[in-house]
Amino acid sequence: MSGGPARRGRSSGRAAPSDVPDVLAPGLRVVFCGINPGFVSAEAGAHFANPRNDFWRLLADAGLTPRLLRPDEQFEALRFGIGLTNAAARTTKGSGDLRRSDFDRERLERLVSELAPRAVAFVGKEAYRGLFGERPELGPQDRTLGDVGLFVLPSTSPANAAVPYAERLRWFESLGEWLEPVDRPAVRALVLDRRDRVLLVKFVDSVGQVWWATPGGGAAESESAEETLRRELSEELGLTELELGPEIWTREHTFAWMGRILRARERIHLVRVEEHEPAPTIDLQAEGVHELRWWTLAEIEAVDETLVPKRLPEFLRRLLHEGPPARPSDVGV
Repeated sequence: MSGGPARRGRSSGRAAPSDVPDVLAPGLRVVFCGINPGFVSAEAGAHFANPRNDFWRLLADAGLTPRLLRPDEQFEALRFGIGLTNAAARTTKGSGDLRRSDFDRERLERLVSELAPRAVAFVGKEAYRGLFGERPELGPQDRTLGDVGLFVLPSTSPANAAVPYAERLRWFESLGEWLEPVDRPAVRALVLDRRDRVLLVKFVDSVGQVWWATPGGGAAESESAEETLRRELSEELGLTELELGPEIWTREHTFAWMGRILRARERIHLVRVEEHEPAPTIDLQAEGVHELRWWTLAEIEAVDETLVPKRLPEFLRRLLHEGPPARPSDVGV
């Protein structure tokens, strides 16, 4: 994998053969994405094989691997939750020789969707820019791929030798710290009206990804579950007169949001109202909320946009037909 400037690119939508194999598995802690294979890596069939490339040494010195791995030990990285891939498959002398069509964003999106790593770390700004067509700053990105966080590192190529090793190491260490999720206890409500419609909140992130979720949010350190939920429903919905029903569902999920990786531990209560016209008391757009609306079960079952939890139609249908469960049900992601 080589550093240096690459022309702006967009995905080709079709995977091309590569001289260097992907090192991937489901559920990895992080997948490192270089820009493309250089001649040394292609000859070795291994990522970052140029002996002057500092990648493997930086991994070890930052504590991301317990020992220094050689390029020919690349599949050992899987044992430590680390995967490897490239933004472009074609081997070139330098990344400046790449064409726009060499970059395959759709392939990376497909791999992320299928394998669900916690994060993708781009080794060099040009790997990121080649896929997304925008020049990033180093560090965590607001952009995500679904729930997967994105982080940009300095290039480890010998062509980037002007950046001191200590500076590059600092960014690798920062990545290791960022990969540890921030625990976020939260309380949410399944708000149903007298017609059994459910009130959902529409989130839109900085790059236009959309999902609908139940209202509620993170608990302050000193708050009880009821205090959290009453505060959140007042702020998000303007709903102040309510009777808190039983805890019906639980959900634990790790995801990236606004440059952080969060581990949400959610308790979801049933709240019934006769009717209610949402009237937020705070600026919800600052929190990524763009719409509030009531949904029928049929509408939820037909929606194409992402629902949180993903199995909301199934669990809502069961609740409406059978009533609240005797014990809270785990609704998954």
